[in-house]
Formats: sequence, C-alpha cells, structure tokens
Amino acid sequence: MVRYFEHSFLTCFILIFILISCDKEYHPVGESIFSDLTLETKTKNIPVFTYQQSVNEVQSNVQPLAQLGRINHPVFGDVRASIFTQISIGSDPFFGNIRQLLEDSGDEDDVNIIQENETIREVFLEIPFFSNTDDSDNDGVIDPLDSDPNDPASNSDDDDLSDIVEFQLGLNPLSADSDGDGILDHNDDDNQNYDSENRVYEIDSIYGNRNSEFDLQVYELTYYLNNLDPKDNFESAQIYYSNRDYFDEGFIGEKLFSGQIKLNFEEVRLNFKEDDPDTEDIDETTLVETRLSPRIRIPLNKNFFQENLIELEGTNSLLDDATYQKRMRGLIIRGDNFSENLYMLLDIQNAVIKINYVFDDYNTKGTLDDLSDDLIEKRERDLELTLGNIRINSLKNSVFDSAIQNRIESSLNNEPSDKLFIQSSRLHGKIRLFSGENPEFNEILNNIREEKILVNQANLIFHVDSEMQTEEITAQRIYLYNFKNGLPISDYISDFSTSNFGTNSNKSTFGGILELGENGKPFRYKFNVTNHITNIIKNDSLNYDLGLSVSGNIENPLPIKAKTGDQDLDINFPLSATLNPLGTVLIGSHPDSTSTDKKVKLELIYSSY
Repeated sequence: MVRYFEHSFLTCFILIFILISCDKEYHPVGESIFSDLTLETKTKNIPVFTYQQSVNEVQSNVQPLAQLGRINHPVFGDVRASIFTQISIGSDPFFGNIRQLLEDSGDEDDVNIIQENETIREVFLEIPFFSNTDDSDNDGVIDPLDSDPNDPASNSDDDDLSDIVEFQLGLNPLSADSDGDGILDHNDDDNQNYDSENRVYEIDSIYGNRNSEFDLQVYELTYYLNNLDPKDNFESAQIYYSNRDYFDEGFIGEKLFSGQIKLNFEEVRLNFKEDDPDTEDIDETTLVETRLSPRIRIPLNKNFFQENLIELEGTNSLLDDATYQKRMRGLIIRGDNFSENLYMLLDIQNAVIKINYVFDDYNTKGTLDDLSDDLIEKRERDLELTLGNIRINSLKNSVFDSAIQNRIESSLNNEPSDKLFIQSSRLHGKIRLFSGENPEFNEILNNIREEKILVNQANLIFHVDSEMQTEEITAQRIYLYNFKNGLPISDYISDFSTSNFGTNSNKSTFGGILELGENGKPFRYKFNVTNHITNIIKNDSLNYDLGLSVSGNIENPLPIKAKTGDQDLDINFPLSATLNPLGTVLIGSHPDSTSTDKKVKLELIYSSY
C-alpha cells in the first residue's frame, strides 16, 4: 500500500510539472544558433575524371578459394583458370597399427608385431563447392529460399504448417508434401519415407552454364613450390603470380585422373549400411552413414599413392610436410574442352584427398597364451590428406582488344577515358574527383570549401554501357577503394549493414550493387561517398585518386600485390577483385555525344546557409 501511494504521488507530481511547463516559453537547445539562418537544399554535379588501368598478373597464393574453369566473354575475351597445389601430410604419419620400424625389426615377445602389408583400396579427391547455409531465423530454411528470412513462423511452401513447425517435426519446410505420397503434410500421419536428414543447399560462386560438360584432369606436379624467395636469399616469403602455368611449362608428372565429368550439386551420400536380418521391416541398405556437402569428387590413381605415400612409411620422406613435398611436389588440377562457359570458385581450404586402405592385423582372440586360434585379419582404415601449404591459381587471359589497349595507353598520358572496362584481375579504373590534371589543387574544390554548406549526401554514379552488356555476364558488384594503397575508404569502413543473401550483398549503404533498368538490362552502380567527400571539403583531407574494380566478396578488403602493364610496376590491388571472373563496361567521364547524359558523375546534395 505504501509503495502504491509513493508511485501514485510521483506520477501526479510529474504530470503537474509537465502541465506547468507547458505554460512557459520553450526554446530547444541550439535554436538560437540557426534561428537567423535559412537552409536551402541544393544538388550539384561535381567533375569526375576516369582513367583506364590494367594489370598483367596478380598475387595468387593468398586466395581463400581456388578458381577452375573457362569463360569466353564477348567483351573481355577468353579466361581460363587452373590450380596448382601442394599436398600436406602432417607430422610423421604412420599407417595401420604399428610403425614401420617396429614392423621391420619385429618382437619375439609380442606376436602382434607383424608386417601389416598396407594396401590402398581407393583414393578420392574431394573439393567442396561454396554453399549458402545461412539461416537467420533458425527455421530450417536457408535465407535465399526462405519467404521471410527473419521470421521462423513464415510459410515458405504455402501449406498449413509454418517453417519452424515443419522443421521441428522433421518435415521439409520447402514442400507441402514432404514424402511425396500425395497427402499434404498437415493431413499426413505417416511421413516415415521422408529422409529428414536430407539438407537443401544453395550453391553459389558458379558462373556460366552449370550443366556444361568438360574434361577434368589431375596430374602430378613436378615443379617445387618454395615457401621462401630464393631471390631474397630465402629471407622473405615467396610470392607466386597468376601468369605462371606449370602445365604449359612442362612440369607434368604422372596422370592421376582424366575424364569427362558433369557437376552434381546434390548432397553426396556414402557408406550405406548393411541390411540387418533381424529387422525385416527395415531395409538398412537405404540408410546413409556419411553425408557430404555438394562437391567435385573424383577417383585418383591408387597405385601412385601406394608408391608415393604408403610405401614411404618409415623413411625420411614422411618426417613432415617440407620433406614430403620435396618428393611429392603437388598436384595440377585443370579443365579442358568445356561444352559451354563454366567457371567455379571452389572451397579449396576444405579440399581433401581421402584414402581407404586395408592392412593385416593379428587377432589373438583374447587368448595371449593360446596361439591355436590366432589368425591374421584384414582391417580397413581411412586417411585424409589436405591441400596446402601453397596453393596457386593460374589465370590465363586472351590478348586485350585494340580498343581497350588504346584507352590504357591514353590514360597513361593523363587523358580521361570515354569508357571504363572493369574485369576481374586484369582491368580496373582510376577515378579522380574535382580535377583531371592536378589532384592537389583545384579551383572548384576551393570554391566549395569557401561556401557555407552542410553535406547531406554524396553519390558517385556509374552508368553501364548496356549495349555491350547482358546481366548474365555483368558483375553484380563493383568496389571503390584508395587507388594508391588498395585500402577501403571511410564510407566502406563505417557501413555495417548486412544482407540475408550472402556476404557480397552486405554493406549495401556503401553501394556498388548492380541496378537494372526498366527494360531489365544492367543500368548503373551507385556509391554513397558522403564521408569521403565531407572529409575532403570540410576537413581538408587529401583528395586522393580512387580505384574501381569488380568484387567477389565485399567483406574482404585485403589488398594484394599486382604488376601493371608495360611498366611492370608493383601496385596494391584488391584481393576481392580476383575472386570474380565477370566484368562490366561503364560510361566514363568523357564519352561521345550519344552518351553525355550517362557520363559518370559525383552528385553532391547539400544545404547552404
């Protein structure tokens, strides 16, 4: 009762205070500052100057993925990617139950010590695809397939059961009839034929026709990939560039696989169980013991690994990765004879070589003193090798079109370009704001600085040359960065927005995402550069040149080393640009008369006072 009274009294006091305050003249904080000012919102287009840039090669031993395939682009020509990788065995492995030294020496007091005769049954190379498994609301439906990725009660298959309910019941939230018996889930009392462990994957980072057939080839690599740079007296890490193709250079050993394949994006199911005769109603052979995400999975030459791995047990070649890689230097993985364009970005960090082998095992039947019932049995065991420590991509490109080459040469002479060709690890742009001649001094910039303005928003807008592009071959995202050091600008850093549709859709406020026009064709890219422009105008920050490239992962701003064209100079280049084989053609700052309305522009929205 006392507490209620105190609460009521306090409430009444607050209400009385508010009513009294309403009779008094009220002045918001800061009103006196702007009371005499009239703010007027204006829009101004600021000069932008574009320059065509190119690189010959990029650092290729730091990528978090591997590229494999071929795209013949109508604008940029032919692009082919192959993989060169070491094999990692770990530290001093042995096979079976007993180390080889003990097998060879034997032990008179231990009958279990025998020659194990390890023999490989099969070898498979597995390289997973990247798959989107993001499920923001944990309702069993990945975000790209979820009707509402943030609501577990959404109903993606339009039946009478929500996604989360179906998931909890072990049903398929993406099918109104999970077991396919013609009875809808909410009316079906028997869904036992539906495999609730089956997972739905959305495969990404695959470009071109996914149904394309091609020849996949795996060879032994005979070139030694050194961790340290011999040109620097082995004191610094070796940098490998994308222009080397060790297959074409002849560093080819034994063929480990060659055959025509077609990609399979379904879950890989292995090791079906044996049927139990005591359970007549259940066929165990349909039950899966091993489930793997979609991947490339091909058999390798088992005799090669028998000779170059198993039979090396007990030798110095298996002491560690360094010694083994001097004997077995690595693999070449390449594709050829593609029926149509197909380009894959593969999860090489989780790629493995899986080896299944058998060995002799002495079985005492639990009676160490009675040898009469002892026998030697075959045991089965699995072994996994990883790919590393050095993994390299070879990226082969056709020769530049003469028109592109002319633009590159003109830009080297400080002549702005009419168009910008942006493509993967070969072509990028340099963007200069306010001044085409001298980024340090500019009359326009000085005049703006003298004005009393508040920058509301600044947009850098690039229009696509739609006559040269279709959506299928146009990069879905481009990236704006500091041209000199390859690092992100302030607007990128301050943008923490996320998307349900993959990492390359994050930072949407910063922008660079492809927009389509009313006709469905690629239209433009827009960047929000408000912080960057404000810092230049109001804080006298350096007006440095900006770089423009494609983006394969907007969340990865790491710069890598690259070499420019004829000058062969080292530059800092976005790693993200090398993770996307597509490109785009943009209207530059000095187009011909037919495209002047689409030239690149810096749109400044501001208030003057």
